[in-house]
Amino acid sequence: MKYFYVSFIIAAVGLALSFFIGGFSAVYLTAILAVLEISLSFDNAVVNAKILKDMDKIWERRFLTWGMVIAVFGMRFIFPILIVAVAANMGITETLNIAINHPHQYHEVLLKSENLIYAFGGAFLWLVFTDFLFEHKSVRWIKPVERYAEKLGKVNNISLIVATVIGIIVIYDSKSYEIGIAYLLGMLTYSLLNGINEAFAVEGAKNGLMGFLYLEILDASFSFDGVIGAFAITGNIFLIMIGLGIGAMFVRSLTIWMVEKGVLNEYKYLEHGAHYAIGVLAVIMLLKIFMHIGEVLTGTIGLGLLVIAFLHSKYENR
Repeated sequence: MKYFYVSFIIAAVGLALSFFIGGFSAVYLTAILAVLEISLSFDNAVVNAKILKDMDKIWERRFLTWGMVIAVFGMRFIFPILIVAVAANMGITETLNIAINHPHQYHEVLLKSENLIYAFGGAFLWLVFTDFLFEHKSVRWIKPVERYAEKLGKVNNISLIVATVIGIIVIYDSKSYEIGIAYLLGMLTYSLLNGINEAFAVEGAKNGLMGFLYLEILDASFSFDGVIGAFAITGNIFLIMIGLGIGAMFVRSLTIWMVEKGVLNEYKYLEHGAHYAIGVLAVIMLLKIFMHIGEVLTGTIGLGLLVIAFLHSKYENR
């Protein structure tokens, strides 16, 4: 429990602020938003833990402190406002005014940009998943799939080849060059960070500034669904920031607990479950460009894969 004390304190302060904003109904909505964020980002915590356990301690601490400030205030508050400002060709002050005083109008503008967000995030997360899928593993979970994937992994740049083919299909079906640019930027961002990281990595670990930036963009990709889906629950930007921020704090606590307790070593299939959940999330984000898929389904599938991976690991440990 000691890993979650700070998160519970933040949650208590956040719920108190919610009560001040809108009474018990606001507290209830904030709690729902926090649960939504935790369910959508649980797999993010597992992947973060996997990367952090091999990082320099100084950069690990920076991600768990500065990174959380960026995650809570940047991704859950400032980033959506910047998206709306760019999409609607408005100033930051004007956009902030709309977010506070006309949340429904703010939500409508954000929805107009969601396909670009999904294209970028879907491309980035798909490469995170396929780089894991095609690499050689000492531990395999779904053995037939992973053995075959490892054979394909011998082809140079197979992840980029598959992502490019998917991108062509997405661009052709959407008939939108803007979505194509967003998808390409997602691929480019991942490739750039991964390439620079490999050049400066220590024994293959994501390290230093590049590892920090990689984790921040990974968190951003995970938060897209939560930020947009939150408006289905409330239009109040402050309740959204508080609720998703509380959820992000608990995800941080889960990450620290996993790193310090060696949870990934004890439950060997958790990493696999998290990456399969990332793959599912990437596919869902790309499908959302063409159809509506509820956030509840997204979170349930991801959480379900992690539960199965956890139970399978526990069974084999026995």
